[in-house]
Parts: sequence; structure tokens; C-alpha cells
Amino acid sequence: MRQLKESSPLRSDAQRNRERILEAALAELTRCAEAPLSAIAKKAGVGQGTFYRNFPNRESLVLEVYRYEMQQVADAAAQLLATREPERALREWMDRLARFAMTKAGLADAIRQATSAPGSPAKPGPTPVVAAAELLLRAGEEAGVIRPGVSGDDFFLAIAGLWQIDPHEDWQPRATRLLDLVMDGLRVGAPGR
Repeated sequence: MRQLKESSPLRSDAQRNRERILEAALAELTRCAEAPLSAIAKKAGVGQGTFYRNFPNRESLVLEVYRYEMQQVADAAAQLLATREPERALREWMDRLARFAMTKAGLADAIRQATSAPGSPAKPGPTPVVAAAELLLRAGEEAGVIRPGVSGDDFFLAIAGLWQIDPHEDWQPRATRLLDLVMDGLRVGAPGR
């Protein structure tokens, strides 16, 4: 029993270190795809040993940052559904997805670099985000405010234009118009309308 208590703080410290590394990496890699790993470790406030125990190479770090951020966006779906009506939850989640897409444009360069070399790991798919979209779409369908039968894949095809918007310009008004159009389309044919 005593041994378990002594190891628990180490696990929570290790988890905090990992999260600090991911947060620092997100900021640095978004700013510059070639950010040195030593600069990321320094910004996270961890030593090289701790850094490399968590992420043995650039590719593992970049892909974990991507997964971590995608999971944060995905987790927001259930959080929004817990506090909002399904239609409002879906629309707010779409805005969060747009912010993720636009503010992480620099990270996209780092992901391309990490997955483009021969023998590199494949870029992870957006599975948690598609599942989150499915959750929101089914809730809207059950509430009668979203047309029946729209899949998460359909949803992502419909919003694909989002990734064509230049994140370095004033992207918010354009993204809002696009997402409002998609939302209007999702409402057409809903039984509660």
C-alpha cells in the first residue's frame, strides 16, 4: 500500500510533464514547423531526458500533438451536449472545429514533414472528430432539428471548404458563412421543422 502511494505522485508528475511538453510543442510547432526540440523542452520546463522519455523523436511528438488536439476538439462535443440543446451544441462545436483548423495551419506543415519521409508513420485520421460529429448529429436527429441520415463522413465532406480558407487572412467571417450554410442544409428535412 505504501509503495502505491509513493508512485502515484510520480505518475501525476509524469502526466503533467507530458501535458506541458504537448502544450509547448503545439505553440512552437504552430509558429514554426522546424522548431528545435530543445527549444520545446526548454519552454515546457523539462530536461532533455524527460523530453526524450516521452517523445523519442520529432515524428512521435508531432503526431501526438495532432492526436492530442484532435481529441480536445472531439471531447468538446459531449461537453457541449451536456449544457446546450443539440442544435446549438452542433453549431458551437463547428465553430470550435473551425478555430482548430485555422489556428493550427502551422502545425499542418510539421505533420506533413513528420509523415512524408520514407518509413515515417502515417498521419492519423480524424476518427475521434468524426465520432464526435456523429454524436452531435444523432442528438440533433433525435431532437428533430437535424435531417435524418447524415453521417459524420457526410458532415466532413460538407465542411471541406473550411480547409480552403487562408488562415492568415480574416478567416472568421468566411468560416461563419460557410458553417451557417452547412447548418442550414442540415436543418432542411428535419421532422421538427
